[in-house]
Amino acid sequence: MDFQKEHFACLALKHTPGLGHRSCRRLVDHFPSVYEALRGYASWPGLEIEFRSLKRILTACRAEAWRGEAEAEYHKAREAGMAVVTWFDPAYPAALRDLDDPPLLLYVQGDLSLLHNPSLAVVGARDCTSMGLDAARRISGQLSRIGITVISGLALGIDRQAHLGGLSGLGSSIAVLGCGLDADYPQGNRDVRAVLERKGLVVTEFGPGVGPRAEHFPFRNRIISGLSLGVLVAEAAHNSGSLITARLAGEQGRDVFALPGPLGSPTFTGCHRLIKQGASLVESAADIVEILRYDFARQLEGVPDPVPDGEIEAGAGVDPVAEDAFGAEAAPEKREAPSVPAAKPAERPAGSVRSRRKRSAALEREAASLDGEERAVMDLLEGAERMHIDVLGRELGWPAHRVSRILILLEMRGLIQQMPGMWYLAKED
Repeated sequence: MDFQKEHFACLALKHTPGLGHRSCRRLVDHFPSVYEALRGYASWPGLEIEFRSLKRILTACRAEAWRGEAEAEYHKAREAGMAVVTWFDPAYPAALRDLDDPPLLLYVQGDLSLLHNPSLAVVGARDCTSMGLDAARRISGQLSRIGITVISGLALGIDRQAHLGGLSGLGSSIAVLGCGLDADYPQGNRDVRAVLERKGLVVTEFGPGVGPRAEHFPFRNRIISGLSLGVLVAEAAHNSGSLITARLAGEQGRDVFALPGPLGSPTFTGCHRLIKQGASLVESAADIVEILRYDFARQLEGVPDPVPDGEIEAGAGVDPVAEDAFGAEAAPEKREAPSVPAAKPAERPAGSVRSRRKRSAALEREAASLDGEERAVMDLLEGAERMHIDVLGRELGWPAHRVSRILILLEMRGLIQQMPGMWYLAKED
């Protein structure tokens, strides 16, 4: 696949007058690539898609009414060296493919493998209490410590604390923007943004040069909830924008959680209303994991190895802007896989060898259903007092993300326990 052509084709559909997210979503299901969907516009009338104004859309497509804006965005992204993930790219998150109105492309900066992690959104008000701030960071840190990625919107207040908590653990954090990647917004979160670009991921569907505007945030919020298995509203007044994210989560079939606050506190009225409407009341990450444990485990079992990223290499391949958009295909260009942060080595603690533990009947039943990878990890842990995650990786010859995935699955099944400092041990009877 020519990734530059796919990028440009996504922009062409994005900037076609009258063609919205929902129509684009249905359209690409009928073609092997977005480029073919654009080039095959004459066949659109025969597809089982309800366009609001098909004749006007086809006229705009035929006249290439999209070309000016698509070319401008494409060139700006290339000049800025922005990485892009398009609809048919293996890096595109599966969670967004299930939405009725997903973006055809995402501009990204950071670790793309996080797009395939089990994730939970943590959102809330900019103006909030110390109780809400402390809870958002504490719960986000607890989730991240067991490998769950925390997603938020990089706003001040609750969002900032959610990102800080997520970045403190294995699961890390994803920020979804309501502006272009090159926008310096909000200025008060420059420090968190810098860490996210190194250890986490920053995502947006908005092109370079697009600033933050109020009408962008509902679009951003649908991606925040769409990427997540559930949404936690940590603190929100009755008119908070976080309630939009919660509503979108419900419409998308995601679980909604809310943190209760002091009775009469105006900044928690939104949370209390969500709880009355059926949101799950939570006080810690354990409450969330208990409800979503099977979803987390199921998604972890399907997490792929790191996939190639969407790095735009200036001057590489054929520039689709320089040729007819409906011209011949070009040879695909080679892309390198993203780097996965390496963990620092640690020594195995003294006195680690011991006899095999006795297990309860419940643990024995769980152990009997282990697959080969899980059994290999358990064999090492059962023969040691405790082991660090880096030692496990060296002993098994596995990359860090693979070891982490198996450890989280075993922990959710109650077979192992994580200790401070990323040490693990097999549970005793």
